[in-house]
Amino acid sequence: MHRSRTTARLRVINTALKPMTRGARDPERAWAKAVQEAQDAAGLHADADDQAWIADFRYLISCAARVPGLAPVGWMTSILDAKARLVNRLRIRELHRRNPEIGRERITEPIFVVGLPRTATTLAHQILAAAPECRGPLLWEMVHTDLELPVEDTARIVRAAKKQFQATKYAPDFGHVHPVDPERPEESMFLLPHGLYHVLFHAPMPDYQEWFAARDTTPDYEYLRMALQVLQYGRERKRWVLKYPMDLGQLPTIREVFPGARIVWTHRDPATVIGSTCSLADLCQSLFVTRPDREAIGNLVLDVLPQTVAAGRAFRQRRLGDVIDVPYFQLVSDPTRVIPELYDRLGLTWTQQDGERLTGVLRNPARDRKHEYSLRDYGLTPERVEDAFKDYLPWMNTLNFSRIGK
Repeated sequence: MHRSRTTARLRVINTALKPMTRGARDPERAWAKAVQEAQDAAGLHADADDQAWIADFRYLISCAARVPGLAPVGWMTSILDAKARLVNRLRIRELHRRNPEIGRERITEPIFVVGLPRTATTLAHQILAAAPECRGPLLWEMVHTDLELPVEDTARIVRAAKKQFQATKYAPDFGHVHPVDPERPEESMFLLPHGLYHVLFHAPMPDYQEWFAARDTTPDYEYLRMALQVLQYGRERKRWVLKYPMDLGQLPTIREVFPGARIVWTHRDPATVIGSTCSLADLCQSLFVTRPDREAIGNLVLDVLPQTVAAGRAFRQRRLGDVIDVPYFQLVSDPTRVIPELYDRLGLTWTQQDGERLTGVLRNPARDRKHEYSLRDYGLTPERVEDAFKDYLPWMNTLNFSRIGK
């Protein structure tokens, strides 16, 4: 029997919130109410340009409502997250309308850190985002994207962001698997409106997964660019460092929307990646459904990740100069060599202060130390994983003995 990954307190809350799930019986009406509330909160009216956005989220909400075993907290979180994202979109769109010069901000040579989940993308992101020439969008900036604000207003927004993500405390493993801190750089999925994170880390939604596979993601990345332009306007210009592992499957679109973008691709043994990703998905889904289906999670992860790698490799073959390969083995075993090399490949200046900062990062204990998992827990075997990645494994193994990006 598998142990529960959530607290008894969450079960009490789900029981108390059960009457609130009546909205899942009529998701169209629930979303229409949320849209009106979002407009009221933003003090803005959704115009014609917002209708496709609203329709896309209407579909997502309808898929969420059909999830078997959807927990009350999962339903409420789905609605509240979609509403908050709409409020933020209305704000961003209005700022662009009032200040047309925002749209002329150039996002110059942004750095996208990609790779399968659990391949040290977070480590690479943190180190690069801390470079004096760079910055990564903070979590609170992505949930409340705005021009530079007075200190007291920023403090209020940060407090609200902490409250927004407080549900993670009901799954204690989050503290060492993926701690959430609104005042640190985070994954750009908090700005991207759609993505496979909805099915991997929220709840299994086959219809949504199929819909996303056929989707032109260009509007999503154009919106990301609009948000970065807002965050850049009136502030010191630096190179943006963005991280979202599943960007690996969207590299052609990223390169189209962000000309000059550089891609840092971290690589790691898929057998470790798959087990760890299943465990993370299991943990996240435990906040959304009453009992995650672990075998279904295993099948989903082993379906999605090989496809994502194949898409990334296809792009890399066409645009080799845009991609810098960073093997996990080298990054964690010899960071004092690999990181300066990576800086050089990206056109960044490595300084003594960067070396001291890297030493500080490496001094922190590995947060995955308590992140325990087994492929068998998710109905998988090493042989199935190896077969799914049979085209990737030989190439990945050669990278461990190459200089980065060579």
